[in-house]
Formats: sequence, C-alpha cells, structure tokens
Amino acid sequence: MAVTPIVLALNAAGEATAARVAEALDCPLHGREGRTGAAITFANALDHARDLFAAGHPVIGVCASGILIRAVAPLLAHKTAEPPVISVSDDGRVVVPLLGGHRGANRLARQVAEALGGTAAVTTAGDVALGVALDEPPAGYRLANPEDAKPVMAALLSGAGARMTGEPLFDLPRGEGPEIAVTEAPVPGGPDRLVYHPQRHVLGAGCARDADPEELWQNAVALLEGAGVAPGAVAAVATLDLKLDEPAMHALAARLGCKLRAFTAAELAAIAVPNPSEVVRAEVGTPSVSEAAAIACSGGQIVAAKRKTAMTTAALARAAAPITAPAGQARGRLSIVSIGPGQAAWRTPEASRLIAEAEELVGYGLYIDLLGPLAAGKPRSDFPLGGEEARCRHALERAGEGRDVALICSGDAGIYAMGALVFELLARTDDSAVSDAARRVEVVCTPGVSALQAAAARAGAPLGHDFCAISLSDLLTPRADIVRRLQAAAAGDFVIAFYNSVSKRRRTLLAEARDILLAHRPPDTPVLLASSLGRPEEHLRYRRLDALEVDEVDMLTVVLVGSSNTRLVKTGDGMRMFTPRGYARKMAGGDLAGGGGI
Repeated sequence: MAVTPIVLALNAAGEATAARVAEALDCPLHGREGRTGAAITFANALDHARDLFAAGHPVIGVCASGILIRAVAPLLAHKTAEPPVISVSDDGRVVVPLLGGHRGANRLARQVAEALGGTAAVTTAGDVALGVALDEPPAGYRLANPEDAKPVMAALLSGAGARMTGEPLFDLPRGEGPEIAVTEAPVPGGPDRLVYHPQRHVLGAGCARDADPEELWQNAVALLEGAGVAPGAVAAVATLDLKLDEPAMHALAARLGCKLRAFTAAELAAIAVPNPSEVVRAEVGTPSVSEAAAIACSGGQIVAAKRKTAMTTAALARAAAPITAPAGQARGRLSIVSIGPGQAAWRTPEASRLIAEAEELVGYGLYIDLLGPLAAGKPRSDFPLGGEEARCRHALERAGEGRDVALICSGDAGIYAMGALVFELLARTDDSAVSDAARRVEVVCTPGVSALQAAAARAGAPLGHDFCAISLSDLLTPRADIVRRLQAAAAGDFVIAFYNSVSKRRRTLLAEARDILLAHRPPDTPVLLASSLGRPEEHLRYRRLDALEVDEVDMLTVVLVGSSNTRLVKTGDGMRMFTPRGYARKMAGGDLAGGGGI
C-alpha cells in the first residue's frame, strides 16, 4: 500500500492489542487522548478516523465496527478507490475487514489476525471460497481487464475450474472454465479470460524540449508493438533528469499507468549501450538517454533498440523478474497545502491526502503542530516567523532532490501566504534564484478556508456583496500604497477584510484605516473582530466603526468592516452580520417584479 496503515486505540481495554498490531505491521499507533498512554493522541475518534481515511491511510481500529462505519460513511465513493478499514475486537480474537477489499483489506486483516492469534472474518466471496482476489494481483503484476474480474469470479464460484496459461499466478481449481492468462504479450481479455502482465519492462525515453506528447506516445506504442510487449507489462518510464519537467514524459507515464524515473547524465554516460550518439553527448552530456535509462532503471538488458522520430527516442529493456521498485529518481513534488484555521473539520480531504503522502513537512512550527496526529512521525523542517523565503526555498530544493514535500500554510496559501512566494522564487533569474532541479518539480496547490471566509461564516453573510481584502502590514508593502488602497476601497464602499491589522510594532495603520473609512460610511457601520478562528479559544465580537479600538485587536484577529449597506440582525442564536445584495430592490422594480428569473 502506498500510504502507511494507522492503528487506533480508543480505550485502555484495547490498547495492548493495538500496540501488538502496530508492532507487527511496523506502523504508528494513535490513541484516544486521556484514555490511552499512546505517544500520538487524538481528541475525537470519529473526526480522526475520517481524516485518516480521507488521506488514504488504511485504518485499523481496535474498537466496535460501528464507530469506524459512522466515521467514514460520509466519504464513501467507489470501492476500488477506498483504503482498507479494519475493525479489531479489544481482545484481538476477531478481525473484520469492513472496507477496501479491492485495496488489500482482506490480506491485511489476515496479517493482523495471524499476529494476534485471532480470526479474520473475511466475507468477500472470492476470498472465502477460493482464497484469492482476482482484481488484486501480486506486486509486479497488472490486471489488463479488471472490468471482467466479476464475471470470471462468478464463473469460478459456480464450480467451473480455471484454465491457466503462462506462469501459475493463483492457486485455483483447474478445469475448462475461464482462462487466467499470465503473459507479457498484448493478449485481449474478456468475460471468460483475465489477462495479467508481469511488469518486467522499462521504457526508456528521450525527447527534444517541448516535444509533442502525442509524438512520444506514438513512438512508444510502435516500439512496444514491434517487441510484442503489452503496455501493461511496463513497470516504469525512464529518462534523463533534465527531462523531468517535460509534459511529454509525464503524459507518457500517465497513459501507461506507471512511474517516471530519471538519472543524471553522469549515471547514464557510465552505461554501455548498443547505439550511442556523440550528437546526444554534446547536447546533454551522455551518449544515450533512452537505452541507458531503460537499462539503469530495470537492471536488465535491451530487448528493443532505440527507435527515433523527429523529436523523440524510445527503447525497451527487460528485467529477469517483475519490477516492484524501479531504480532512479522520482520527480519531486511540492504541495502547497492550505490547512485553514487549523481544525481538522475545516481541512479539505485533498489537503489531508497530500500531507499523508508527503515525505517531509515544511512550515512555521505552529502550523505543523496544528496537524496533530497527521504529522506525527514525519520528518519536518520548522521555520520561524520572518523566515518565509528560507522556508519556501528549502521546500523547493528538497522537492528538487526527488522528495514529496508539503509546505504547510494556515488559511489559504494563495491569500497573503506562501503560495505567491513559491512562484516568485521560481520566476527569479538573478543570484537569488532556486536551482534548476527545483524548477523541475511538480507544484500542487490546495485551497483552504481563509480567515476572511471563516470570519464571514461565523458572522453570517457580511461578504454577500462586493468586498476586498487589504493587508495593513508595511513590512512588504510601502505604507503609501496601503493608504492609497484604503482610500480607494473606502470610496468604492467595499466590505473590507483587514489582514495583519496590528503587531507589537505596528499600531497606527488600523486607526488610520478607521478614520479614512469614517469619511465615507456611517459611524454605526458594523465591524466584526474575529480571533483564533476555528480553535477552542475562538472569540467574536461586534463594534461600531467609530468605536473600533486598536487595543482590542491582536495578530490572531481578522477585522471585517461592513459597507454602508451592511447590517446586523437579531436571530434565534444572537446577532448576525450581513450585506444585502439588492434582492429587495430587484423584487420591487427589477426583473423579478416582471416575473423574470435571476
């Protein structure tokens, strides 16, 4: 499994069993806060199990099955994509795979049961009757037609024995029923034949800068057809590290459904190949890219020599055994992860998944701490406030080494946060620029709940009409520019969200902003002060614009100032703030008055 299983202990009664499971699987143990002695703790079992499931972690809970079912139920989608969820009784005697049979849950349950001396209560028909899951072949093999696994399994369960061609991949009763074919050749499958490909091949590839992805794909297809090798028998695409940012390379690996691996020019130049080229050496520092990369990644021999087109090359190498861990450097990934105000309930499943997949976490220490158990045990690089450029540079360079790195940002990383700085570093061409390797990494950005969204939701709907956000920090923006924007926003009658309103050093711009706004909107304009949003110490209060005091605001406070139309209304749960968009006026004399739609 790509993501590490997590064992959950909900109480002292099951903690010893959970510890035995974690030790047997060599995976982390998370325990309920105040009820277990686990080093990694969580406060709410439902939220934590849901968060781990969303991140793609197999979840093994030493608890009642119903707890895990209620936790993950809102996230259930398709059975082939869901990670394993397994329930274990406190005494370890019963292990129940609840979800993820298509992702190894039954196998994992048997492994847990064996470690505990218990029983795996597997209910999947194929596993029970035949002891196999046809759509889950061993590592190093790929099922070419998974859509036919169901009718083939049905036929086998009805008593028809299997016809085995090629190596015996499964221990099944023999007969004249469906065929189980294990072959490297492109054999067609169907409802009476499952085709499994041993992944013994590596496709080496090279291309000119900005080559057409379709040209490289057609070259690869022609090479495989000439060699009589099915695309599913390819374990990896291998190339020169300078090509890790080529769209054609990534498109090729994606269409083949395999990994992309790369090598330096020096590594490739040291490999003897059938067709070296001095022209290629002069261009990229090695006499071979496609043939040398295929050999380096597979550890095998060339079975289809270099095939050239105008802009691409391709070659095929074969290893003696199926390849489960292709050699070479992966393309690094930098995930700019927005975690919102910090609480797990406001963090997106995509953000949780990227954090779980990351090999290293980078960020301001407090923000990483807010991840709680999701960050436990992961290598982390903490940077202080004020170290923003060093933080982003470190994250990019680590990703440039082939690592999967998550840069952790509060709120939304694209709003007054690290997102823009990452791309600024990538855009620089002077001495402060990042390395070429860092420029080749994949950069992924996730949305998050920003402070202005969180404050607005808590208040009601103050952003119901046109609004803007202004940072009052003059550390990076000249004070004159901030004042100019304040005056423009005030004249435009925007609802305004103030970020970085005050600090220990900056105490005057918020008062100046208040005075500028008072020249354009009523003194009783509602203002929301929202502090520590989404955290236990969250605090909201309303003020009139003319009564806004700087000393009420700190670095954790977002200030939302209404427009001249923003109002407060008393509801069943207190005062709420909203800015009408104009529906009443429209109903009175606009399109709606005449029966038209919105």
